[in-house]
Amino acid sequence: MEPEILRTARLELSAPRESDAAAIHAECQDAAIQRFTTVPSPYLPADAETFVELTRTWWGEGSEATWAIRLEGRLVGMVGLAKLPSGGPEIGYWVSSSVRGQGLATEAVRAVVGWGFAAERPAVQRIEWRAVVGNAGSARVAQTVGFRYEGLLRQAGANSLGRSDMWVGGLLRSDDRDPQPWPVL
Repeated sequence: MEPEILRTARLELSAPRESDAAAIHAECQDAAIQRFTTVPSPYLPADAETFVELTRTWWGEGSEATWAIRLEGRLVGMVGLAKLPSGGPEIGYWVSSSVRGQGLATEAVRAVVGWGFAAERPAVQRIEWRAVVGNAGSARVAQTVGFRYEGLLRQAGANSLGRSDMWVGGLLRSDDRDPQPWPVL
């Protein structure tokens, strides 16, 4: 599978490039990104370089689709679908602290959900969202895009900082994508 470029009103989503490694490394120093995602901690320059290489492999295999989120040409985040062949891939995303609260994650996630559920990917019937309990920003994005809250997975998350309880939600191909009511998280 070849990487695709997606465009929204404000963003370009494109495959990470070698020239992005320094920006990825810098952004992944953010304590929130290290707490709420699976990036290594500490996050080293070599981790960013390896990540960029892996995204090329994942695209080529068709196992994952990962995009750099670019605002006016500047890398401001990442978004991707893991486990594509399962028919129920998991979406993951992070955005730079410098742009949080501007709706960019929501815009990027909507674009990727649309790509995932496009007619040329009929095997994708569900997209799953998971977030470490307490990641209210990720929950707001998922809710706004139309994901349904499905519950709590105890100690289901693991990263280099330890295990965490996880919120889980899902969006089906057949669901409308209007914001859904969620319990107070």
